[in-house]
This record gives sequence, structure tokens and C-alpha cells, in this order.
Amino acid sequence: MAPRRPAELYRAPFPLYTVRLHPRRPLAITAGGGGAAKTGIRNGVHFLQLEQIGGQLSASLLHSHDTETRATMTMALADDIIAAGQDASCHILRFTLQAPEAKSGRNGSGEKGPRKRKGPSPVGQGDTQSQTSEVTVESLHSVRTDFSPDALQKAVRFNADCSLLVTGGADGFLRLWEFPSMKKTLEFKAHDGEIEDIALGPDNKVVTAGRDFQCCVWQQDQLVTGLRWNENLPGIPDKAYRYQACRFGAVEDNAGALRLYTVQVPHKRERRPPPCYLTKWDGKSFLPLLTRPCGSEVISCLSISDSGTFLGLGTVTGSVAIHIAFSLQRLYYVKEAHGIVVTDVAFVPESRRGRELLAGNEAALLSVAVDSRCKLHLLPSRRSLPVWLLLLLCAGLIVAAILLLQLAFPGFL
Repeated sequence: MAPRRPAELYRAPFPLYTVRLHPRRPLAITAGGGGAAKTGIRNGVHFLQLEQIGGQLSASLLHSHDTETRATMTMALADDIIAAGQDASCHILRFTLQAPEAKSGRNGSGEKGPRKRKGPSPVGQGDTQSQTSEVTVESLHSVRTDFSPDALQKAVRFNADCSLLVTGGADGFLRLWEFPSMKKTLEFKAHDGEIEDIALGPDNKVVTAGRDFQCCVWQQDQLVTGLRWNENLPGIPDKAYRYQACRFGAVEDNAGALRLYTVQVPHKRERRPPPCYLTKWDGKSFLPLLTRPCGSEVISCLSISDSGTFLGLGTVTGSVAIHIAFSLQRLYYVKEAHGIVVTDVAFVPESRRGRELLAGNEAALLSVAVDSRCKLHLLPSRRSLPVWLLLLLCAGLIVAAILLLQLAFPGFL
């Protein structure tokens, strides 16, 4: 049975390029814009309150932070700190959520009257002013992270304890920043060309995916190894595919294990497009464990659920899929969920608050796209029989088999 069309959770007044979910709060942060072009399209970071209403997950706009002429293309979240990639710079923002004011019988203009209740954001409106006074945003730092003519930061990541920030951009340089001081500690050329994605392991090993057909593992500025996803697939030439995305993920029910996942997409587009591939690697030895095709639509983004159980994929044609990490098989797929390229996907956290938002579903994935929409993809819980019922059925089968043998062979027992 095909999944239902995904619900439209939110529509922004500008193209959306990135989305992150707060690990402890029912809060989604999405950002984008029209850039510096004088098209009348604003740039901003929107803070969305997530809540269950009538058994359905809904989002309402808490606050919109204006980013002037800079569209946020990439984003990393560390508690209440945002690292936003805007043009050739990384802007460090701190946001504070203030509890709603006690009912005082006065509204914002000082006149007496009932306090207005916050409702869902109106779809399609272009107002980028603050909707409530519950969120305040403070700019802490701004550092230049790319020096290419294209002037674009393409990836940003925090390490596990948020003491390190890593950026990569169109100039192919990997830059490591001490956090929160934002003092640059290391800078080196990691790829000949753009860095597409970055992943950080728990031991601060950095994995970079570049447009130069390379995916590299670094310890500081020392190359640990270069990945070769096709070494056991002799029919695929080295430069037929390039690495598009990389992410570390946990292993369900194995606290000490770690997996790395990469996406490989065709380097050239053909009339009959070849498949893209997902590869799962051992997160310590960096040996390939499993590679599977994941469809002929070119993958644009990748996300891993907190437990490492699910992988979320977006495509350049607007489709969204969820795969299970164990076998890399596809569990969920909606063709052209968006009308244009999916720019980012993110799973609802598996914390206590996140589980409340799931409302019995096994997973929930948010996707954003250039069509300004944020959509919700729900993966229903897989039905399984209770253990006691399975034992009862086994016992019944044994009894039935004994009875049949007694009827066929009276002297059997």
C-alpha cells in the first residue's frame, strides 16, 4: 500500500534550504531566502513550534529572524546555538526561548483586553517580522569560511561535545574552529573542488565528500584513508560516480558500534539515468559493509535518525524516501513530494518530547525544498505479534501435529 501524500507542515515566504530539529524541545528551525538579488524575496531563519493537535502534528511560527541580504544555505545546531552558513561566512547565533508571560489583562499596546492566543502561521504570507515575543536571537560571531570566486560555504558540523566546529566550502578547504571562541585552529586543502558534505565521528575524525570523486577520512590534517565504495563492484568505473553526502549513525542495540553512510550519485546525467547508491561502512575501520542501489532519481540530501535505525533521502526531482539502516531497503517513498529539489531532510528526535510528537509512529521526517514548503513524512509502526501470542501459536501447532500423527498412526504414542 502506497503511503499517503505528506502533510504540508509549513509554508515560508521564501525558498527553504535547511531544517534542523531541537533535540530537547518541540522546535524546528528552518531557513533560506532569495539571497542578495533584488527580487523582493526576503531572507530569514524561522522558528517553528511543533505540537500535537487532534492527533496530528502541526507547526506554528514562533519567530522569524531577518538575515538581511544573506540566505542561509547550511546550518548546524548545538543546543541553543546555530551555526548558519550564509554566502562565504559562518554566522553564530544564540536563541533564547522565553516562557509566555503570565496573563496580566493587557495586550502588547498596553490596553486592557484578553491576550491573543498564538495560532498556526498563515500559509503563504510574506511577513518576516516576529510573530511572538517568545524567541530572541543574538548574533555572537561571524567568520569567513570560503575564499573561492563562488564564495559559498557548503557544509558545517559541530563535534559531539560542541567544542569544535568544522566548515567546508566551494574552495575545497576544510577549516576547524575552536568553539565558542571561533578561533581557527586548522585549515588545509581537502579536495580539488567543492566540499559537498562533512561528517564528524566521536573521536573527531572528519569525513569529507568532495566533487573530485573522493571521500576522505581525516585526523586533523592527516589523511587516514580514502574510501572506495566500488572496489567490490568491478563493473563501475572510478569516475562514473561522485560522493554526494556522508553521515555517521549509531547502531541500534549496540552502544559501542558506529556506522558511516555515504551516497553516491552519477557524475554525468544520461538519457537512461543509472541508479544512485547507498553504502554502509564500519565507522572505525572504514571498510564497506553493504552497498545497495536507491533509485535512479539523483539524491540531494541525507539524514540519519538518532538511533541509527532509519535513513532519510531527498532527491533533485522532489521525491522523499526512508530506508532502514540494517539492510538499506526502502520502507517509504513518495514521488515528487515537492515540486522541485529537496534541499534538506531531518528526523524528529527520539527524545521524550520527540516521542510525544511521533504519536505512535515509528519515525517522522521533515523535508524542505526550494518550493518554500516544509512537509511531514510519517512512518507508521510496523505491525508485529506479541511474544506470548507467538508462543501460544507454536504450542497450538505442536498439539495439532501430535493429534494428526495419532489419527494417522494410532500406535504413535
